[in-house]
Amino acid sequence: LMKHFYSSSVSEDLGCRRGEFSRKHYGSVELLISSDADGAIQRAGRFRVENGSSGENTDYTPGTWHRTDVHLENPEYHTRWYFKYFLGKVHQNYIGTDAEKNPFFLSVVLSDQNNQRVPQYHSILWRKTGTQKICLPYSPTKTLSVKSILSAMSLDKFEKSPREIFHPEIQKDLLVLEEQEGSVNFKFGVLYAKDGQLTDDEMFSNETGSESFQRFLHLLGDTVTLKGWTGYRGGLDTKNDTTGTCSIYTVFQGHEIMFHVSTMLPYSRENKQQVERKRHIGNDIVTIVFQEGEESSPAFKPSMIRSHFTHIFALVRYNKQNDSYRLKIFSEESVPLFGPPLPSPPVFTNHQEFRDFVLVKLINGEKATLETPTFSQKRQRTLDMLIRSLYQDLMPDLHKVNNMLNRRSFSDVLPESPKSTRKKEEARQAEFVRLGQALKLKTTVKGDATANLATTSFCKKEPWESQSFCSNFPHEVVCADSWGQSLLVSTDAGILLIDDGQPSVQVFDKTLQIKQMHVLEALDLLIARTDKGKDSRLLVFRLSVVQKDIETKQIIRSKYDCRENKLERTKGCHLYAINTHHGSELRIVAAIRNKLLLVTKKYNPCNSLTSSSLLSSSESPVEEFQYIREICLSDPPVVMTLVDGPTGDSDNMICVGYRHQFDLVNESTGESYRLHHVEANKVNFVAAIDVYEDGEAGLLLCYNYVCQYRKVYPFNGGSPLVQPSAYDFQFSWNQVPCAVVCAFPYILAFTTDSIEIRLVVNGNLVHTAVVPELQLVASRSDIYFKATAAVSGSSDSSSKEMSSRSSPQTPTAYEMPECPLSSLEGEVPCKNLYKIPLSNLVGRSIERPLKSPLAPKVITTTASSGIASLPVTHSLSLSRMEIKEIASRTRKELLGLLDEPIPKTESAQKQKKVPRRQSDPKQEAVRSTSSDRIISSSFESYSEGRHLSTSSDPDTLANREESSPSSYPFQLISLYDEDIIDLK
Repeated sequence: LMKHFYSSSVSEDLGCRRGEFSRKHYGSVELLISSDADGAIQRAGRFRVENGSSGENTDYTPGTWHRTDVHLENPEYHTRWYFKYFLGKVHQNYIGTDAEKNPFFLSVVLSDQNNQRVPQYHSILWRKTGTQKICLPYSPTKTLSVKSILSAMSLDKFEKSPREIFHPEIQKDLLVLEEQEGSVNFKFGVLYAKDGQLTDDEMFSNETGSESFQRFLHLLGDTVTLKGWTGYRGGLDTKNDTTGTCSIYTVFQGHEIMFHVSTMLPYSRENKQQVERKRHIGNDIVTIVFQEGEESSPAFKPSMIRSHFTHIFALVRYNKQNDSYRLKIFSEESVPLFGPPLPSPPVFTNHQEFRDFVLVKLINGEKATLETPTFSQKRQRTLDMLIRSLYQDLMPDLHKVNNMLNRRSFSDVLPESPKSTRKKEEARQAEFVRLGQALKLKTTVKGDATANLATTSFCKKEPWESQSFCSNFPHEVVCADSWGQSLLVSTDAGILLIDDGQPSVQVFDKTLQIKQMHVLEALDLLIARTDKGKDSRLLVFRLSVVQKDIETKQIIRSKYDCRENKLERTKGCHLYAINTHHGSELRIVAAIRNKLLLVTKKYNPCNSLTSSSLLSSSESPVEEFQYIREICLSDPPVVMTLVDGPTGDSDNMICVGYRHQFDLVNESTGESYRLHHVEANKVNFVAAIDVYEDGEAGLLLCYNYVCQYRKVYPFNGGSPLVQPSAYDFQFSWNQVPCAVVCAFPYILAFTTDSIEIRLVVNGNLVHTAVVPELQLVASRSDIYFKATAAVSGSSDSSSKEMSSRSSPQTPTAYEMPECPLSSLEGEVPCKNLYKIPLSNLVGRSIERPLKSPLAPKVITTTASSGIASLPVTHSLSLSRMEIKEIASRTRKELLGLLDEPIPKTESAQKQKKVPRRQSDPKQEAVRSTSSDRIISSSFESYSEGRHLSTSSDPDTLANREESSPSSYPFQLISLYDEDIIDLK
């Protein structure tokens, strides 16, 4: 059953991949010099050049790799909180001044997240330095005051205490403050350059473009007549045709985009510099340069364009031979990193995918440019001016307000009004809501807000989509770790081994209380921390012995059967950590109060077990561990992480978090170095995650709402260099996380009721999913979590059948349709286990984890098919390499060219048969210009398995596939690979 189970550890490889934090995917900074035809230097500039990572796997055919990391960063439907959660609803606004006498505004609203029975306080703090947004949990038994909200935002001292603003007109002013974050609509320049043109005067003087350039413009958007145009105009004249008669316009994911095309702007034969054209394109932050000619011809350089405003250039070349586009990105040095990273090579044969990629890249690029000093300082001055002006206008009126009302400034956020003033308060709130709703409607009609994005990417499978792993899990989870495709879980009922669709197996009884565990398949080890207090210890087991007990169904072990598995000197251990990369040596550091105990285990890959039948002479591996040294700290650590040094010889470090600081401790000498001091009255340590870039270590320090990246340089004379550097950055979560998981390019924060997904390289928000009663279970390879879902209490369906209706109500790339769970009759909330495959998150074709310790189900096909039986697990997705391998071998076998059977693939039979889509060219050519594209459907339709989606939006049309519902109600499987059709 377990043949070759221990030959290699793919899950360990996945764990190591999680720690690879590489900026090489986002290009490198180069000094670019442009010269004229005579070779004289014109201009020079430093730009970050993105041309596809040379170190990335290039086995994929250009244009066939469907990327998973093409996302809008900081999308407005997740960041424009005031418009989304506050405007048109009853909420409270406050005004005050901090200790430096700088005015600030605070807005608080109690909202129900997508009707998911997850009430939360959304809070926005406006200051001259920018806005700060946080979510706070709602508790019916604990009141929340304005003072506690401001304290959570690190604002504890005031020059003037906050006072509530009662004027309904304040909503309009606060909306103006939010609009300073940037426009929701964009204008991009498009410059046509012929082969051999080396100056901007030559490029701007092209009257017309080639046929390939016209096809490229048609791919970007629609040609619209400017005169009388009522949509977003991007600074073009829509009355007198002074900026041309036509232009290119499109709507992408709710954003209106107007392109300033050089050949469509007015041309002047007398003016060689074409000032009218440069006036628009030269003032665009982002410009697309379409260059004709072969790859060997002189390439475009940003220094050829005389503009102090344009920060990003996208160079596009068209290849007629294979009908493909090549993309290259130039970003001014000060622009922060932004995604998505270019594929290798950066060639696109699928034109629709190319369009989506370019638009996402350009939108993210313009947003990133607004964070450069040139723009951020101007935005800060504007915001400061608006806040001070609004403060001066409001303060005289606030002094006239009844003092009894001002007492609400430090009372409950949503208090009960006295009976005498209740009617007056209700009338005020009604007027407040009416004015807010009218303002929201007016803003939407004007196009200053993104449309409802509930369905713009309805059929797009997002990498963070979860799969139902175990329905109706009745136990409380303490900790867990993945074991192949199964999950080893410590619960209040004992230690259980769980696999999708199969009954759980008891491994240890409930007398053994495991608080922390690691399953190391490559080392044939299970490491666990048991009990609590003085009785806590570290235990080590051989996985092969545990596996044998499962197979033979011997007596379930108890606490008293594990005496021989106790590691010496670990009594009283309250925390332990192991090194991420343990190919040659496993290091364990156990924290016993304020002492650190370092233990190692030498590992020789040649002597590793290759079969469950090859067992060591001793069932306990305790003798293989060696005590090294003991290190004393000033305080007991709360979080602890091992950091691998560049050589591994006397330069390994231990990162510990305690009191108000993170320290680095040298494993060899015990010396401690201050890494980061936390400036806060109360510190909630979350995690310290070790990540590695080109072999050099870095740390993601997570505490309170903050996640900070600090690079740890190699040792210099025995001490690490931990001073601040240009590589360091930090960002803030919207809610205090309970746990943080890094899966490049993403970093995920798990709170009590949501999963917040950001990018590692810049901390930009990608998506927020609401998950009621969320608990992270395991994350060292695939990510497992426990959450509440609505499941019929009377149903006795199997786990597989239940999974299609028992998923958490987490949205994907859209806002969930509102559907109160309480409205589903006969259903009671229960806890389910869900899984997010790591291979989906990292966006690469990664080999599946090892087989489950539990026997997989085998489905035997009919003899006439000529296809061997395949073991089946319950993974809903195949990697592209698996698909191609199965398809290739199947063709050969059906043709009689292959004698050996098809390799056993973990999830080959899981895909449901889906009819191949018949595309309609006319329908595909339709491009809607409406900014409000909504596909209406009901929760019941998904539960019954009907796919409802009709839209003329090009983004939806490009991704639409006939699909059937999976175990996740809003996860629609799309099979659009010809190899799958051939396999069927």
